[in-house]
Amino acid sequence: MRPFQVNILDGIKNFFLQKNVLSRLMLINIVIYVICLFISVFTWLFNVSDISFVTNLFAVPANLSVLADKPWTLFTYMFLQEEFWHLFFNMLMLYYGGQIFLQFLSQRQLLWTYIIGGLFGALFFILVFNAFPVFDNIRNHAVALGASASVMAILIGAATYRPDYSLNLFLLGQVKMKWIAIVFVIIDFLSITKGNSGGHIAHLGGALWGFLYVYFIKRDLDFYAIFKKKARIKVKSRNTDNYYKRSKTDEQFNAERAMNQEEVDRILEKIAKNGYSSLNEKEKEFLFRQSKK
Repeated sequence: MRPFQVNILDGIKNFFLQKNVLSRLMLINIVIYVICLFISVFTWLFNVSDISFVTNLFAVPANLSVLADKPWTLFTYMFLQEEFWHLFFNMLMLYYGGQIFLQFLSQRQLLWTYIIGGLFGALFFILVFNAFPVFDNIRNHAVALGASASVMAILIGAATYRPDYSLNLFLLGQVKMKWIAIVFVIIDFLSITKGNSGGHIAHLGGALWGFLYVYFIKRDLDFYAIFKKKARIKVKSRNTDNYYKRSKTDEQFNAERAMNQEEVDRILEKIAKNGYSSLNEKEKEFLFRQSKK
């Protein structure tokens, strides 16, 4: 095997061995897809033409009556891919979008953006399919599946947080995230009439959540804070070695978070201007600690 191929395989292996949210989300999607492949072999052996029962069980339906019987599909659909290229491109976009997202926001925020972005996509799909008469003839059997709505939430969220962040795209050169996000949204909107309407509508729902979430983060309102354990501090008594804990007040917690975010922004600006190597050890350690929150 050539050294270049070995390096790629080692890189992939090391990435999935990391205990972080991005690698775990990708691994879950891949494992579920592989399980479905095994199921397809058995369905073929028993002369069953497809594995539509998996789709029926885990894809989110547009029909409200069917959804009432399968509410779990609001969450399971975002981990179910239709075929290999569907998986490949979703995971490719999740990888690059997630890497950009994590430069500015935390692992916890990435996880909840994936889940709630996917949920938003499902709800938007259901809402539109039940609101517009053009879908009357297909509503009863229409379903949505795939990670695309979750991925769009992450991409649009990153673009909303740092709209002027530039990517070096093949044949295009430096392109700002805001323009990439706008193009993606326009393509999905214009593609609604071209086929896979449910998928494109779900993408737009995910994109909407990504934008709204980061919009409010910039105004110091983090919806995901309800999923986070309340911060606690340790205080040592002068007269004993025993420790006791007390909760921070909301004012203390918000002030500390605001100071940390200002420092993160300052360090990221420094990286953008002079590169990562320009950071001192204290700045690198601080950025690393913040990325783990």
